[in-house]
Amino acid sequence: MRPLSGIRYARAIFTPFLCLVIVACDIISIPYHVTKGAVQTAVYVVKGSYELTAGTTKAVYQIGKFTYRVVKAPLDWPLRNRDIETIDGVSPQEAIKEGRVKTAPYTVKGKTYYPMSVEEAKTYQATGLASWYGYETSRQKRGGAMTANGEVFDPEGLTAAHKYLPLPTHVKVTNLENGRSVILRVNDRGPFPSDRNPASGERIIDVSERASKILGFHDRGVAKVRVETIQLEKG
Repeated sequence: MRPLSGIRYARAIFTPFLCLVIVACDIISIPYHVTKGAVQTAVYVVKGSYELTAGTTKAVYQIGKFTYRVVKAPLDWPLRNRDIETIDGVSPQEAIKEGRVKTAPYTVKGKTYYPMSVEEAKTYQATGLASWYGYETSRQKRGGAMTANGEVFDPEGLTAAHKYLPLPTHVKVTNLENGRSVILRVNDRGPFPSDRNPASGERIIDVSERASKILGFHDRGVAKVRVETIQLEKG
């Protein structure tokens, strides 16, 4: 079915929460289409793009039945993963401010990681262990934390962390143990080896707490999953 177009359709989707999330309610919607992956639908993006631009601080969009809220974090907030030492050879805050994050190399505990290119990411698919992250951050009493690309970290969001995918990238994550799947916005880096559990760095993806519940492994903490990129294209 051909998707409806224009502001009327966007308002029909987003009216219940639009004015709570977006500063202005004068919204322009842009359709995107999934060109790779199992979801055959239009993606409606509020405020111009599913990537935050220099003049955009908040965005809301949908992919199929999933809704995504993106908020740019204040630069003085700490990173969710404080082990990230540099991005593109400068401080994480400086790299975020200058827009040098997407595929830039970064350093964690003295080790440099080299993300794949956007072109390489288009055909990415991997199978391995997933875990969920952010328990400590979600229990903070004051302020907040930001992801490695400068967005507000939200344990209730449909987001994920990956060591090598460009930021942001959308992926479909499928729990191979129960068949459940969800599309996530990769906006952070990880998982990395921890002092308590060096093997944690072998996991291929960290998902948000909410995503772990959708995928059905919140209580267990880990699950075997398949991760594949989803490509979006303007309609």
